[in-house]
Amino acid sequence: MSGTTQKYRNFVAEPMGDKSVTELAGIGETLGGRLSEAGFDKAYTVLGQYLVLKKDEELFKEWMKDVCHASSKQALDCYSCLHDWCEEFL
Repeated sequence: MSGTTQKYRNFVAEPMGDKSVTELAGIGETLGGRLSEAGFDKAYTVLGQYLVLKKDEELFKEWMKDVCHASSKQALDCYSCLHDWCEEFL
């Protein structure tokens, strides 16, 4: 994926382990705080929601907007990060 951020490349390059939700591309401290308050404090919990939504881009982006008020770009960045991580590791 061209034009990716260092944060994205770092996340997709290795197993997820116990990474914080703020290590996902598109998720900074503000959105990370909102996600944590909603029970999604680790990257793997957001991955779980991504999988529950059957990896559907539109459903995931809408969920991001509803849960943490992510912008379209932030939601797409997070979706792309999880999508590409899954392609590499699942």
